[in-house]
Amino acid sequence: MEIREAKETDIPEIVEVLKASLGEAEIQLSEDVWSYKHLINPFGKSLVLIAHEEGGIIGVRAFMRWQWRSKEKIFNAFRAVDTATHPNHQGKGVFKKLTLAAVELAKKNGDHFVFNTPNDQSRPGYLKMGWEAVDNVVVSLQPAYKSFWKIKPKKIAYEVHLDGTPKDLERLCEIWNTNLMESKKLFTSKTPHYLKWRYQNNPLQEYEVLFKKHFYLAGYIKNRGKIRELRISECIYNGDKGTASLIQKTVSSWASKFSVQLISFSPKVAGLKYPAKKGNYGPVLTLKDLNLQLSELNVYKNIENWNYSLGDLELF
Repeated sequence: MEIREAKETDIPEIVEVLKASLGEAEIQLSEDVWSYKHLINPFGKSLVLIAHEEGGIIGVRAFMRWQWRSKEKIFNAFRAVDTATHPNHQGKGVFKKLTLAAVELAKKNGDHFVFNTPNDQSRPGYLKMGWEAVDNVVVSLQPAYKSFWKIKPKKIAYEVHLDGTPKDLERLCEIWNTNLMESKKLFTSKTPHYLKWRYQNNPLQEYEVLFKKHFYLAGYIKNRGKIRELRISECIYNGDKGTASLIQKTVSSWASKFSVQLISFSPKVAGLKYPAKKGNYGPVLTLKDLNLQLSELNVYKNIENWNYSLGDLELF
């Protein structure tokens, strides 16, 4: 078995391995989707390793580039995302070998850490490879009383409304990032380029998006059995008086439009003043140290030192 970094010419075969391993019932798999996640990411191209045996690619492991920031320091990080082993080659330890090789390469390249939110089934494997569990992601939940009994629309029609100028959005992002820099907590800087990539042009998940001069809001619908949830993935705002009220009105209108029973958002940055129940309802955030200082690692093993939107951490 040979392990090497993937080349762009490997993408068609990588996608075929993903399809063979994961199927397409629950996730979209195509060369365009792969390129979106791993080539045109604003943070840079992903670190992708493949396992190769005579006859072709038998496994793939992708670390998506990401950036977190604390004050002036930028942490070059990775999200441990796509991984697959061809069904004919399972049981050979391909996943572990690829993951550990990717970790060593990222460490050698000077990157700071890897993070992800693995499910209960896959988390033990990561912990055995040196990942550490930080904590459950904190999520605020609020019943959508006004739309609770409304009939659900047959089809969800998302809309993108950008009512401000590009300069307005750039300025809003600058204000938002500056405000977050005042603390030592980790946060992902927001830029117009990032927001367009993450929410407006995402082939994996459509979003309802509204940009006004004073705020940018992105959300989508999660169906949980008979419960329809409005997930607020991103909410950035300038802090002006009255902005929070406008955000609340927008979220309420979305809840009515989509006939939801529940609204979820991050209490860290959402700026929503709803009476809501806050708790560790989200998935477990895990962290793999690469080149952090010991003092930094100890700080970031506490979930309270992560200033995140749900869109910063949720899978896509």
